[in-house]
Amino acid sequence: MKKHIPNILTCCNLFFGCVSIVMALRGNLEAASLLLFLCAIFDFLDGFAARMLKVKSDIGVDMDSLADVFSFGGAPAMILFVWLERCLTNLPPYLQEMSIIQLLPFVAFIVPGFSAVRLARFNHDERQVNEFHGLPTPANALFIGFLHYSASTIPFLTNLWVVLALTIVFSLLLVTDIPMFSLKFKNLNFKENYVRYIFLFIALILIIIFKLGAFPIIILSYILLSFVMNLIQK
Repeated sequence: MKKHIPNILTCCNLFFGCVSIVMALRGNLEAASLLLFLCAIFDFLDGFAARMLKVKSDIGVDMDSLADVFSFGGAPAMILFVWLERCLTNLPPYLQEMSIIQLLPFVAFIVPGFSAVRLARFNHDERQVNEFHGLPTPANALFIGFLHYSASTIPFLTNLWVVLALTIVFSLLLVTDIPMFSLKFKNLNFKENYVRYIFLFIALILIIIFKLGAFPIIILSYILLSFVMNLIQK
């Protein structure tokens, strides 16, 4: 029975990812984003369970990637699409009426494509055991999926052009070869995990200050901290 536990957790990830898509389609972005966060928890738990129970399998790896395409590709893209349509209403009326402008929210659907490429590379890249190369799909999903929360404190996130630019930049970050640290702890030794401890401390402070709107800022902090670590190591 224990060999099926990680796959059951992966299926939970997929299930809530699909529900998140439905919530976004119904216009309930708050519920869709919270479900996206729940997907991230199950995504962490399935890998953790596989390592603890020593039941890692090729099927489990494939299932995880397939689930992530929905949960961290499709779901955040649908949230983003709805948000971009809302941002569209902030444009002057003469721009809103232009056919080409009305198509811009569909840019959101480059996210699943880039996410699928990122996941396929991850499955076959032996370098990504202890670190990532490119932005992890859950991190990208949390950034995109919680932009609408951050907009309440960061007004320019209601600007269509800004959100479109962020969509393109973060989609490209998924498939770059930039090293980024992993949050997987092999032990609790501070010296070996000081970057992870610093990041978690920063994340906690940001959540206290910005609450759910903190997630995009946390992901930006993660990217910045990864860049700093790369410079130090070089």
